[in-house]
Amino acid sequence: MIERLWSGRSPLYLLLLPLSLLYGLIANLIRLSYVWGWRRAWRAPVPVVVVGNLTAGGNGKTPVVIWLVEALQKRGFRPGVVSRGYGGRAEHYPLVLDAFTSTQQAGDEPVLIFQRTGAAVAVSPNRREAVQALLARGNIDVIISDDGLQHYALARDVEVVVVDGQRRFGNGCWLPAGPMRERVSRLRDVDAVITNGGEAQAGEIAMTLLPGQAVNVKTHEVQPLSAFNNVVAMAGIGHPPRFFATLRQQGVRPVREVPFADHQNYSAAQLAALTEPGQMLLMTEKDAVKARAFAADNWWYLPVEAHLPPSQAATLLERITTHLSC
Repeated sequence: MIERLWSGRSPLYLLLLPLSLLYGLIANLIRLSYVWGWRRAWRAPVPVVVVGNLTAGGNGKTPVVIWLVEALQKRGFRPGVVSRGYGGRAEHYPLVLDAFTSTQQAGDEPVLIFQRTGAAVAVSPNRREAVQALLARGNIDVIISDDGLQHYALARDVEVVVVDGQRRFGNGCWLPAGPMRERVSRLRDVDAVITNGGEAQAGEIAMTLLPGQAVNVKTHEVQPLSAFNNVVAMAGIGHPPRFFATLRQQGVRPVREVPFADHQNYSAAQLAALTEPGQMLLMTEKDAVKARAFAADNWWYLPVEAHLPPSQAATLLERITTHLSC
């Protein structure tokens, strides 16, 4: 239903326009309060790179964060990641992740980033507190903010926006009538626009998500996707059809596709009920970090890697590392 509203295919979005105008008014006032100096943003003692969205829903932001962290690590930098920790509920904030931090505490995306990159990760609704918690531990020379484009209380040196290349900006309306957190004109102020799938427009960096081999959630065994022929696919991400389409592109034809809400928590019984004897359950890596503690033998996940054209990736990294050398 939400997809039909936000795409403009359902005229019911018109009923929500008054609420959207109120949302837009408040969002603009918040941003202008910082632009005009009515409120002062806090500036960290190290460079801050924000990777965010203009729209609600999954755009492929987390793979970009992982790509950026790993690219900076390869160049000898020591990035730390801060996040709001959406979907988690910690006993205290800021929470600095360790090997025992659960997705119930920190949220799925921070745990995924921590496990994939090994970088220091902290979550807090107040991103300044998360940054300070990382810096207090030392050995951090750049902060990557996972989301937070609209969190203007944290000053930033570089802004990167990730756009869904297929859905783009839907009907162009603010929430809740449309998917927009800010207007498209905001793109004129950011340092880079990365377009996930679809067709990148002039000035945008085209990104593709390249799947790897399937990994067993419980045993970490690795298998090629060609070995999967009796599969139930599930995805609890911002846009589940993207995952299902990726499987079909790789030659996997699931017998059933089960979408879940983004950031949804699972139980062992809930996921076990999805398959029949002899079937495999194939999920996203974001789902796997929530299911690992109670995984069954037939549960697998498909990791993906963000791929950017080498020349444009090098230009973006050069822009970022310029701030690190100042």
